[in-house]
Amino acid sequence: MNVVVVGGGKVGQLLTQLLVEEEHNVVVIDNRESVLEELQDTFDVAIVHGNGATVDIQREASVHNCDLLIAATSSDEVNLLCCVVANMLGAKHTVARVRNPEYDGQIEFLGKKLGLDMALNPEKETAREIFRLLQFPNFTKRDTFASGRVELVEFKLTKDNPLVGKKLYEAKELAKVNALICAVDRDSQVFIPSGSFVLEENDIITVAAEGSKLVNLLHTLKMLRRPVKNVMIVGGSSIGEYLAERLLKTGVDVTIVDIDKYKCKDLSARLPKANVIRGNGTQQDLLLAEGLRDMDAVITLTGMDEENMIISMFASSVGVPKTVTKINRTEYLGVLKTAGIDTTVSPKLLVANEIMRYVRAIYEKGTVTESDTAGTIETLYRLFNGKAEAIGFTVPKEGNFQGVSLKQLHLKPHILVANIVRGNQVIIPKGDDCMLPGDSIVIVTTSDQAISNLTDIFAPGSLY
Repeated sequence: MNVVVVGGGKVGQLLTQLLVEEEHNVVVIDNRESVLEELQDTFDVAIVHGNGATVDIQREASVHNCDLLIAATSSDEVNLLCCVVANMLGAKHTVARVRNPEYDGQIEFLGKKLGLDMALNPEKETAREIFRLLQFPNFTKRDTFASGRVELVEFKLTKDNPLVGKKLYEAKELAKVNALICAVDRDSQVFIPSGSFVLEENDIITVAAEGSKLVNLLHTLKMLRRPVKNVMIVGGSSIGEYLAERLLKTGVDVTIVDIDKYKCKDLSARLPKANVIRGNGTQQDLLLAEGLRDMDAVITLTGMDEENMIISMFASSVGVPKTVTKINRTEYLGVLKTAGIDTTVSPKLLVANEIMRYVRAIYEKGTVTESDTAGTIETLYRLFNGKAEAIGFTVPKEGNFQGVSLKQLHLKPHILVANIVRGNQVIIPKGDDCMLPGDSIVIVTTSDQAISNLTDIFAPGSLY
């Protein structure tokens, strides 16, 4: 597929990497020659130097022949203009990153008027992700499928967890709550486990569970915590404001710490129920004076990864039960768990993952007949820092695998059917279960499989 990326910043670089890994033809537009040269040397992509919102530059990048243009510059207005120009030139699909909260209520309107296929707000998506994690503080990651009826949750097995030392088929406590362990990260190696796999202390596991049964799951595993009632947000960014709004609406007490006087004044006006403190969030005495030890959770959202990491580590050291750390530089993610920072969020990763889901969906729809498009990707989440994926599909109307028990199907290695949603019924599948037309299913696999369509999960020459 031919993809044009406008903007070679953090998001643009990550998207370029992911697109190249999936063997798409990529052209990057940026007005900074040094950025383009680095991208070309690193990923061997075509580059165009100039303003990506202009007709001449887009023509030079062959936007008129592209399947998708992604506008990911630092300016919302430039991103929207890029998409307008691309539509006029004949680009098949356009996606824009739109960050300004003032545009938030206009996204649907703008999309219809400008021909925009997708607009993503990284800050709002990040706030939503953190809010969902705070609802169940034991989880380090939480992803939703089938309109919330199925969830994939990630957590670390501590020494006292009843699953430690058990084989998967022995985990009867887990089976009672309609759940399935579908991926394990052990010392940075990812397993799609079989029934004989033995769980160990410090394993990070991903569990597929019925959304309405998450409390039961935590109770069964003796992991249930008291609800989060007091939250400190360090960094009064747009993410912090979005998050504080959500928390205050649910009755949570919120303290926001930021060093900028004018930002604090604005936050105080817009969030009168929040306790807004002007000060340096890296100063331990300040945090302690503002009640750090009494907090149920601390969320670090400053503009510097290193500051966020240090503040989170300090909060953990004084007994704060939950910390969430915002990270921009994804190269840090692999080492953070060894430092005791297990819950992180990355705005650029959230946006990149959502765009890649869209890329796979439109790519597959362009290569199959319209009647088969129900088998294309609907939801995609990356697990364990991109080493595994959970992918949601709707089973198409036709296919000779339908009605055949899972134990008779020949799937590719390292692929697991994690759940089946049939009407209002959530099925955590066993060998005798099968897929039927209209079912919503989630498969979990290692990221090297490149799954774009439901039919990709079957071994070559198998039943399908």
